[in-house]
Amino acid sequence: MLLLFEQVYRTVFVYFLVLLMIRLMGKRELGQLSPFDFVVAIIIADLAVIPMEVTGTPLWHSIIPLLTLGLLEVIMSYATLFSRPLRCIVCGSPQVIIKNNRLLRKEMRKARYNIDDILGQLREKGIVEISDVESAVLETSGKLSVILKSQHRPVTPADLGISTPYEGLPTVLVMDGSIMGENLKEIELDEKWLHEKLKERGQDPKKILLATLGTDGKLFINEK
Repeated sequence: MLLLFEQVYRTVFVYFLVLLMIRLMGKRELGQLSPFDFVVAIIIADLAVIPMEVTGTPLWHSIIPLLTLGLLEVIMSYATLFSRPLRCIVCGSPQVIIKNNRLLRKEMRKARYNIDDILGQLREKGIVEISDVESAVLETSGKLSVILKSQHRPVTPADLGISTPYEGLPTVLVMDGSIMGENLKEIELDEKWLHEKLKERGQDPKKILLATLGTDGKLFINEK
């Protein structure tokens, strides 16, 4: 019974510790992690298993390496913010793979990036002809950024000389039945105004899943 309790305790403790460390790594997606971040994530995953399985080892023997890695990750993240040479070493640099409608074989060899890789990523973006591409850049995340030739880009209102109204993000006023007071203050409104608007529609904030106010002044309400 004591062994079971200790395993549960270790698992819960390590879970929250690793969760905290991952949060400290920032909000980048897995595909946007630098090689350094990716290696740290793998090591953290391996180290996190040890205290959950090996109950005979003191917990702090595994916690110290985890905390050290987390601290190293935070230090390196801040260091790369202020040092471009270090950022290039740790994260790498974007590489131009296609320039002026021509494949750059030298850059492709440096990145060990073959024709199939290029064609595959172009197809994922709905592009089937390399001749439609003006430039393509291989980002440090491994993703391909593509700039199409002007005659193959989608037509925009600006191309047609059409003026469009401002479109910003709607403000969340109610979420899961809770009034978002800080959001109301940002748009210089208060809860009294919100209650009046909801009362006009016969709505109760506690019964609302989501309520937003658009930049055009329209109130959207989705009940639970």
